[in-house]
Amino acid sequence: MPTTAGRAGRTWNRGVQPAIAGLVAVLLGGCSVDVRDPSVPAAPASTPVLSTPTITPGHDAAAVAGRDLPFAAGGTLAPGVPVGISDGLKDVPGWKVTKDNVSGANEYVKADGCVVAARVSTGQGPLVRGDDRESSVALFQYLDTTIQPSYLKTGTLRWGGTPEAPGKNVEVLALEQTAPGGRSTAVLARVFGTAGSSAYISVSCPDPATLATARDEVVRYLPLLPPSA
Repeated sequence: MPTTAGRAGRTWNRGVQPAIAGLVAVLLGGCSVDVRDPSVPAAPASTPVLSTPTITPGHDAAAVAGRDLPFAAGGTLAPGVPVGISDGLKDVPGWKVTKDNVSGANEYVKADGCVVAARVSTGQGPLVRGDDRESSVALFQYLDTTIQPSYLKTGTLRWGGTPEAPGKNVEVLALEQTAPGGRSTAVLARVFGTAGSSAYISVSCPDPATLATARDEVVRYLPLLPPSA
């Protein structure tokens, strides 16, 4: 992401503002993430996974859940067994559910105007690249072709646990933007190549201050859930 040259900064802003606006619209619209490339077999329809799934026999689920999951560790997941995502935000004062498993997505609205959309999708094989980071870049670019890898930052969500007893951390990619006079937004997503699934969360708020608070609550109450026995 350019940070010094004025011309480069202006070019980045022109690219990322419509990119993130389009991506948030896609996420809030509940769009499925199955690649429509005619040269690649169509991925199976997305299936919502909003609770902790079980895993294949013999896989050490406790060991995977008990340590951080950086992008390079995605291969430690059980093949073909999707991650989950919590729905704990619905129980937080000030938040309410406005969409419950609509096209596989949940949507939450806060009294201050923030909106969160969260979704887990399966059948993500066509997006898988060399590792989970490359695959996650492919997910963002599938959702919005104007997004460049340089726009994306590495972030973390919680990996299991509860608000009172947090789990470990899981790496995700984050796309962030605050438009002058407009809403502040952040999208966090990851493709789990071995597990064949993806998770993404979008947060849109009236201003940077409310976004910062909402992101903290998302991290605390919407952890990604490792497959467990």
